[in-house]
Amino acid sequence: MMYRLLADTTLVVHFAFVLFVVLGGLLVLRWRWVAWIHLPAVLWGAFVELTGRICPLTPLELWLRNLGGQRGYEGGFIEHYITSWIYPEGLTREMQIALGLSALVINLLLYGIAILRIRRTKRRVAG
Repeated sequence: MMYRLLADTTLVVHFAFVLFVVLGGLLVLRWRWVAWIHLPAVLWGAFVELTGRICPLTPLELWLRNLGGQRGYEGGFIEHYITSWIYPEGLTREMQIALGLSALVINLLLYGIAILRIRRTKRRVAG
């Protein structure tokens, strides 16, 4: 029971991290200091997707599930929990690259908006 709870907690943390990577730029629009946490997260998430690696949280979750007597799954977190829901055929290398690039583009746009807001605020204060 404890291993299953730890595996489920790892799953929730992993999912929250993926959401933070993709949408964390929205938090930066509100609180600029979040960028210090978000930028490394985006770089890590894009690195994992673009290089085809598996995030260390995936093997951790599978290990905990196995210790708890549950069956693991094939592939990575994105493929098993997210892509299988969005793309029933499964994750291809091209999809994985598209996901990594999408996270980068979304966040570049959000950071661009944040920078424009900062510049406007500085102009108002200085002017």
